[in-house]
Amino acid sequence: MAGSAALHTAYFVLLNQGYRVGDLSLVYPLARGTGPLLSSLGGDCLSRRAAVHFAARRRLLIIGGAVVLTTNLTRLRQREARDALVYALITGMFIAAYTLWDKQAVSHFAIAPLVLDWGANVGRAIFLTPFALKYSDQAVTEWHEHKYEAIACAVLIPLAYILVLTAMRFTPVSYVAPAREISILIGTVMGTRLLGEGDAPAFGRGLRNGVGRCRVGDRIN
Repeated sequence: MAGSAALHTAYFVLLNQGYRVGDLSLVYPLARGTGPLLSSLGGDCLSRRAAVHFAARRRLLIIGGAVVLTTNLTRLRQREARDALVYALITGMFIAAYTLWDKQAVSHFAIAPLVLDWGANVGRAIFLTPFALKYSDQAVTEWHEHKYEAIACAVLIPLAYILVLTAMRFTPVSYVAPAREISILIGTVMGTRLLGEGDAPAFGRGLRNGVGRCRVGDRIN
């Protein structure tokens, strides 16, 4: 549980820094595309299974989806986008690391998903306490301004991950990790549509127009 807490804390800090320097529609798909790719490869190595054609096609779809959703050469030439790219890829490495670590915890060591997530959350709270104390004024301000959003995240994030841990108890990680990544589509649509992030790639704009049904004349930022 301590190892899970450490890996999740590093992931949390890196992902937030990526959001500070880049768009959600760039950082999230790259991080979430890299993570399941690496964790699927690692899962095959841990389980000593040969990579079948279906698994290979699944990984190619992950890579291709992330590239289609994020590739915009004009935006990637900007310094902010390059910094965000680095943070997104490193974040993806930590996603793969905590996925494989937690898979071993719930399947090999038979730790209950609820217990593992509770212990990891306690560990994260301990690890993040120095940050909260250092930036206490900002933390208090953020709480007053966004406490309902914080409470929603505090409920939904553990709930979603407990379901993932439960699936990983009896399912190979190379199946579970890619299946989680439908969130890439949702995150990209939210970044381009709800947050109005500029220079979304063509596929993202198509999703936004299809889901949001933009009216003719609406401004696309």
